[in-house]
Amino acid sequence: MDVEQAIAVRRAYRSLDPVEVTDALVEDLGRAASLAPSCFNNQPWRFVFVRDPEVLKAVWEGLSRGNVWMQQASLIIAVFSRKDLDCVVRGREYYLFDTGMATAFLILRATELGLVAHPVAGYDEDRIKAVLGIPPEMTVITLVAVGRHAATLSPLLSEKQIAWEQERPERLPLAKTVFVDRYTGE
Repeated sequence: MDVEQAIAVRRAYRSLDPVEVTDALVEDLGRAASLAPSCFNNQPWRFVFVRDPEVLKAVWEGLSRGNVWMQQASLIIAVFSRKDLDCVVRGREYYLFDTGMATAFLILRATELGLVAHPVAGYDEDRIKAVLGIPPEMTVITLVAVGRHAATLSPLLSEKQIAWEQERPERLPLAKTVFVDRYTGE
């Protein structure tokens, strides 16, 4: 699968089947993320790969109600960083952007491996930090649920989530997001 194919088939599915989370898989996904560009090669990203069933259960306690489906994930990756690990140029803080690029590389590699890697924003950050030993000064940017796309819909999904599962959510037209030479507004 090439990059264009991985981008095209990547989906944030919520119906997941288990996958074996080996040391080799953790290293593979971590290596893909590590190859992302960053300001002055600072590599501000940090990841905790959670695969132990007891630790996963503790992480579930920190999820929002809309993310109960993540209990099907064989792996949850906590993605975090902090401002001083990366460049700040004229007030622009790059740690979030650079960590986002590393996360995108990880997601695309997971897609290439036939896996679903679904990033979420719905969690109690303080609880996640406490469970995973992440220092308070860090920012937990996202959690990424990893599994294999299930052939059947999960009973944990809401009606809205079922609709998203069955059909790719609509994308904005490029005319709203892509401009040439000058921004012409919304």
